[in-house]
Amino acid sequence: MGKKVTVVGAGFYGSTTAQRLAEYDVFETVVITDIVEGKPAGLALDLNQSRPVEGFETTVVGVTTGPDGEGYEAIAGSDVVVVTAGLPRKPGMSRMDLLETNAKIVRQVAENVARHAPDAVVIVVSNPLDEMTALAQLATGFPKNRVLGQAGMLDSARFTNFVAEALSVPVRSVKTLTLGSHGDTMVPVPSMSTVDGRPLREAMPAEQIEELVVKTRNGGAEVVALLKTGSAYYAPSAAAARMARAVAEDSGEVMPVCAWVDGEYGISGVYLGVEAEIGAEGVRRIIETNLDPDELSSLKSAAEAVRTKQSDITHM
Repeated sequence: MGKKVTVVGAGFYGSTTAQRLAEYDVFETVVITDIVEGKPAGLALDLNQSRPVEGFETTVVGVTTGPDGEGYEAIAGSDVVVVTAGLPRKPGMSRMDLLETNAKIVRQVAENVARHAPDAVVIVVSNPLDEMTALAQLATGFPKNRVLGQAGMLDSARFTNFVAEALSVPVRSVKTLTLGSHGDTMVPVPSMSTVDGRPLREAMPAEQIEELVVKTRNGGAEVVALLKTGSAYYAPSAAAARMARAVAEDSGEVMPVCAWVDGEYGISGVYLGVEAEIGAEGVRRIIETNLDPDELSSLKSAAEAVRTKQSDITHM
């Protein structure tokens, strides 16, 4: 039987994620859902008509969902569900400003996923990311390894791109890493970042690295301010689609993701950005990286900041 993936939410983020997943041609079916009548069906029709041009066989199905769970039966049998549903940021908004509104949406989606796709791995991309990932796990009741969030893949991609631009080198020659939260307590990890195999700290001065760290932390807000309506979706969808593919292919690829941490780095009982090995069961295991003392301290601070906010969502 072929693999099936569902993308919940047919905005720019969701539709672009569905497109990437379809074009991989590793799934038999991509389902895209939305509450806007007809929109997912229209996108599916359009995407299916691109198959002869792009040369993929994956079938895209679009389904409108209702407030009482109507339409969710279409997601039955999904191996992966990517949750993009929720409001995007507007200029001047922080990710946390979306907490209450998106909590209601994510809870409803998660409950329907649990009802109709009880064996799925859930990848959350709705903001505020760390809190929504924790909420999705609570609302589905799934094992914690089967619910993870997309953050570090995106933040590391931004950091890598900024370093490559600053040094005028190909992006493939740069490796960077970001851990911690998807927000103010993001922890870029210069000690584990390299350019052509050389430590980043040898390739650029500390002040410039710090400038790029700040730029990475504010990467999403910069896009929001320029777009004025909506938020980033090309880079985020690329990251989410890669995670979904790693699950579908049971690849064991190591990626920075938002995962449940239980003892690693001396941190327990919180969803946090860490490197993890990704497979068919979601997070196979967390990979502990050798952080320098400052980075480890920042990661522990991020965990405590996120823990406080995640405890609030249990009542939402």
